[in-house]
Amino acid sequence: MRILITEDDAALAEALQFSLKQSGYAVDWVNNGSEADEALKDDVFGLLILDLGLPRLDGFEVLRRLRRRNRALPVLILSGREDPKEKVLGLDLGADDYLVKPFSLNELQARVRALLRRGQGNATPQIGYGGLSFDTVNRTTCIDGRALTLSVLETAMLEALLARFGRVVSKEQLVEQLYSYDREVSHNAIEVYIHRLRKKLAGAGITVRTLYGRGYLLDYVMQ
Repeated sequence: MRILITEDDAALAEALQFSLKQSGYAVDWVNNGSEADEALKDDVFGLLILDLGLPRLDGFEVLRRLRRRNRALPVLILSGREDPKEKVLGLDLGADDYLVKPFSLNELQARVRALLRRGQGNATPQIGYGGLSFDTVNRTTCIDGRALTLSVLETAMLEALLARFGRVVSKEQLVEQLYSYDREVSHNAIEVYIHRLRKKLAGAGITVRTLYGRGYLLDYVMQ
């Protein structure tokens, strides 16, 4: 899952990036509202973490413009402002959650997970198909109750495919979802990780099918 952080405090933004990347998310960061507005015109993010006190374009205006484009993107506002009126305004403009600074990274992570689950239509932290179970809180995977060892990138790729179970995901979509602006990846690398993931899912009753020229499909094993 790819997350955009819009925050002008570099130290805080770096801490957020580090924490979220450790959890397997692809994370981009911009430090002003104008760059955020431009970045959000591309439909590649699964979540926006938005500061209100931004230079060039404040957070409220970024949110207004986002919602005018009819985007249902989950938005978590981070703010040092404790005025209830501002919290009400942010929520009325379309934010999904509001977190006042200072906050713990553990709380932020929990709110991020909740918003991503809601955005994907999952009411619980467990996603299951066939014999596979994926825990979105601990980011662990099991097959018939047995732990499956996956790398951070394999976990992120599985999560992206699970979010679109039964639907085709192109290589371009996987690249956009799994890699931030500061990292480059080839389509060949995607093929390598898909191959590894397919082997590890053997026995789960689901597999990653390759649809040549279109992309990949996570689906039940055909009998």
